[in-house]
Amino acid sequence: MSSALTSLLSLALLAGLLGAALWHDLRTRRIPNRLVLWGTVGGVLLNSMLPAGAGLFQPPFGGLGLLQSLAGAAAGLALLLPMYLLRALGAGDVKLMAMCGAFLGPLAVLEAVLLTLLAGGVLAITAALLGRRLRQVLKNAYYMLLGTLLQSLAGGPATVAEPPAVTGKLAYAFAIASGTGLQIFLTYNHLWNLR
Repeated sequence: MSSALTSLLSLALLAGLLGAALWHDLRTRRIPNRLVLWGTVGGVLLNSMLPAGAGLFQPPFGGLGLLQSLAGAAAGLALLLPMYLLRALGAGDVKLMAMCGAFLGPLAVLEAVLLTLLAGGVLAITAALLGRRLRQVLKNAYYMLLGTLLQSLAGGPATVAEPPAVTGKLAYAFAIASGTGLQIFLTYNHLWNLR
């Protein structure tokens, strides 16, 4: 099997896993643990068992190796963990990003997380505009930042309080799928332009 075909099959597997996560997130606002566990195992196995290369999604196509795959999963987990601790994301979202890291590796998952946060911001603003809640979202952000600043100035821990009025929940799997897909697309596009 050619390395390009292996890359396409890996991409199809990751896209299928992200699609299933998004479907569950939209329906139930939860991402099943089994889905992210088996997806993470799949990413680690692909990176461990395929001949060595620059990654599953960039030439020369091939596995990053066991340690790089595990480092990617750990990086995906660690980069979104603060948002979980602030209660801005659910645990399933954090685990989903770790699964993506198992496929991408530590450097590419950093790019994917940055693009995910950007996609999440666009998603939140779009949802607020469509739901006519932008004014409440901005008011919540103001009070949360003001409260954190005042706590910090008073010598207390700089923690972010819950918003005074709930403005809704987003299916953040959409942002994760968008950020990860965009990272892979931009990598392919960049490499194509170098030729």
